[in-house]
Amino acid sequence: MKIAAIVTDIEGTTSSIGFVHNVLFPYALKHIGNFVREHCEERDVMRVLVRLSESTGIPLHKIETMIKLLEQWIKDDVKNTELKALQGMVWEKGYKQGLYQAHVYPDVPEVLQKWQQEERNLYVYSSGSIKAQQLFFRFSDSGDMRLLFSGYFDTTIGPKREVDSYENIAQAIALKPESILFISDVKEELDAAEAAGFKTTWVIRPQDTSLDPERAQAKTSHPVVTSFDQIKVD
Repeated sequence: MKIAAIVTDIEGTTSSIGFVHNVLFPYALKHIGNFVREHCEERDVMRVLVRLSESTGIPLHKIETMIKLLEQWIKDDVKNTELKALQGMVWEKGYKQGLYQAHVYPDVPEVLQKWQQEERNLYVYSSGSIKAQQLFFRFSDSGDMRLLFSGYFDTTIGPKREVDSYENIAQAIALKPESILFISDVKEELDAAEAAGFKTTWVIRPQDTSLDPERAQAKTSHPVVTSFDQIKVD
């Protein structure tokens, strides 16, 4: 069956893990406290804080306790939906001030454009919030790439290592799973996507990991590549 849609991860796949961990995370850690203090009564921020209060049991009025938890989660790289939403809001300011640009591997834009020209719909699925994903590709070092994508998914659709999440994505874009290709640098995510019926490709970036592509290929059913121009779609 022809691949009608391609869903890609970001960190370690289209883009360097180093940019996220060495630029975005430290910026969020430095600024999230003041951001929450200054904007906690605004609607979008308050909605996130209410969900955070409900999930953690921290009373809504204990803002400093929430901030300490959020800061610890950033240090521990916790994949929490509320944290990711707040990080996206914090990063927006830095992007718009020109403090940094999102890194995209040079092999990615041309291949994405080629797939789009072949009338394949492109989507992003990342643990970062949808807002953070859109900011990432809007302010990338390859220019504004948002028009390449038909949609974005974050962990509100489900955790990235669970089969149900990929079934939910297939339902959301109204395609059969076997007509969707999922690209990621994390084997457990690919395993879940494959179990849901997706086609898969494992991107191993030598710049980001010590994994050996040849050894990895010998131990997995997922095709292994080191760049997007090696990906075989059909």
